Amino acid sequence: MPLAILYSRAITGMESPLVTVEAHIANGLPSFTIVGLPEVEVKESKDRVRAALQNAQFEFPARRITVNLAPADLPKESGRFDLPIALGILAATGQIPSDKLDQYEWAGELALTGELRAIRGALAMTYGASRSGRSFVLPQQNAAEAALVKGAVVYPAKSLLQICAHLAGREPLQRYEVNSGVLGKGDTEETGTPRYPGMDEVKGQAHAKRALEIAAAGNHSVLMVGPPGTGKSMLAARFPGILPSMTEDEALESAAMQSLSSGGFNVANWKRRPYRSPHHTASGVALVGGGSNPRPGEISLAMNGVLFLDELPEFDRKVLEVLREPLESGRITISRAARQADFPARFQLIAAMNPCPCGYLGHYSGKCRCTPDQVTRYRSKISGPLLDRIDIQIEVPAASQEDLMRQAQGESSNTVRQRVEIAYQRQLTRQGKANSQLMVKDIDKYCAPDTLGESLLKQAINHLNLSARAYHRVLTVARTIADLAASDGITSMHIAEAVQYRKLDRK
Repeated sequence: MPLAILYSRAITGMESPLVTVEAHIANGLPSFTIVGLPEVEVKESKDRVRAALQNAQFEFPARRITVNLAPADLPKESGRFDLPIALGILAATGQIPSDKLDQYEWAGELALTGELRAIRGALAMTYGASRSGRSFVLPQQNAAEAALVKGAVVYPAKSLLQICAHLAGREPLQRYEVNSGVLGKGDTEETGTPRYPGMDEVKGQAHAKRALEIAAAGNHSVLMVGPPGTGKSMLAARFPGILPSMTEDEALESAAMQSLSSGGFNVANWKRRPYRSPHHTASGVALVGGGSNPRPGEISLAMNGVLFLDELPEFDRKVLEVLREPLESGRITISRAARQADFPARFQLIAAMNPCPCGYLGHYSGKCRCTPDQVTRYRSKISGPLLDRIDIQIEVPAASQEDLMRQAQGESSNTVRQRVEIAYQRQLTRQGKANSQLMVKDIDKYCAPDTLGESLLKQAINHLNLSARAYHRVLTVARTIADLAASDGITSMHIAEAVQYRKLDRK
């Protein structure tokens, strides 16, 4: 039969639409044509497929070969279609049986030797294949992440020859079974939880540690302001260690996003909170995603984890402004003339900055010589609307000599995380989500302060000129403080602590 039909998957944002690969062999002058809106990588597969077939000792037909990737209006990119194209040619020329081809979906990039190389987006593709009821055959390097999809039937393969032997019934491929001993075992504690740098390594900074504990419990964003060397980056690096443990759904969401990146997902990091720290020279596209074929950016790769922006004013202002909508909605929609992609962006923002251009404003050494105008210009690089969206704004002062000389004696990350877990579970039981995700009607229902707290809040609004958004942020932070204290109601003490975390409003 001169026609063979196979199935594969494309990647469009988080979706993996089905692609039907049709290979037709006809008489005529030798040619090899791929149609169906292929990108450059797919067009180049002609040379990879030809060399792989010849080096695997198959006959490459000297006839007219036409490969159609349907639907024709869906752009196709990357080398994942090498394998189904090669199998289609072999089946159409009768070199391998074609009766089992429709039972599987195929993806893999071919080396010139016929070996299979890893592909991008294996997790998303497997999810689509499992819903279709077909098994999925892909390179061995991607099998571990693909098998994270519950109910998926995954067959890993090393080479084109191995797959052909499977189809011929001589040497069947073995179904991949998830090895629970490998999942999340990259670097773990004895209890099985991922190992992070310890919060007890940070000397002093009790106020900053308290603010980060509140942020972890309620999923609040944080801005730390302080001179160089006070421990801002050190605190941020230890923040994932006090976050609540990831659920299965959160871990799968995070793994799926990382699977779409060029580096793929390492199963050793299963249930480990992502920690992304882009340099301040990063572009807006790098931060939110984009490109002609939209890919996720740093805010999406930090899914259910932490996005740390150090030296915040050094980022281009236009780059920072793209964070405003994702911080509110938890999603980012990337629109291009040819296509549109929608990515989740539920990340926890931790930012750090110096108080002035030289960095030493307020330092006990008194060596800052910046003028008020210079300080104002420096801080104005961060817009008011963006600052309004940051729940907690704290000062991280230089540690005293006594703290530096003293042996580190702070609480461990495990101790803090236990309190955070209890407070977070209170939120899930009460409203089904973190306090930072409460809508206005939810805030009115769950965050109403007592009489003294309401009076104190009115004074704060008048004195600090808080916007409506900042007012709601104060209430949600106060709700988290009350949860950490196991209090059902919000008192004036909780309101007072929440208001003091609006440092830049006070300035």
